[in-house]
Amino acid sequence: MAELSTLARPYAKAAFEYANEKGAVDQWAKTLSLLAGLSEFDAVAELISAPDQTPAEKADKLIAICGDGLSVEGANFLKNLADNRRLPLLPEIQIQFNAFQAEQDKTLDVDVLAARAMDQAQQDRLAAALQQRLERTINIKVSVDAALIGGAVIRAGDTIIDGSVSGRLARLAEAINQ
Repeated sequence: MAELSTLARPYAKAAFEYANEKGAVDQWAKTLSLLAGLSEFDAVAELISAPDQTPAEKADKLIAICGDGLSVEGANFLKNLADNRRLPLLPEIQIQFNAFQAEQDKTLDVDVLAARAMDQAQQDRLAAALQQRLERTINIKVSVDAALIGGAVIRAGDTIIDGSVSGRLARLAEAINQ
């Protein structure tokens, strides 16, 4: 969905720059999370895509649904999105806003797919090693997949480290077949 990403980027960037300037990045992250989560409900998705509703009507109904959970600035942002017919971009805008926030905070979410459960000490050692290598604060989420046979697959942003036995066997088979 490169198109959605491209369309959402200027809105996410503008929201992040405004929030950063006002010292309200966390509040804007909550607002965008609320709006993105709201847009996933079927009734709201139908409202967003309803051809018989004007952009102002859509924005007003969404603002009413949010109630006190939406600041004046958040309501204005929502109206701007509606006026530009960009309400369907809310989930992507939230994703990109969070990415800008993570970049500023120098944090990185890391998904670890391990063959066996990892205890807290193992997770801490892995986080420390990744923190040193990637120069970021690491947030680890561990999942277990016995099909890996042994080892783990680590996904950190665009970086994938496959240290699993099944991955090594696949690379070995590929090398033999060449």
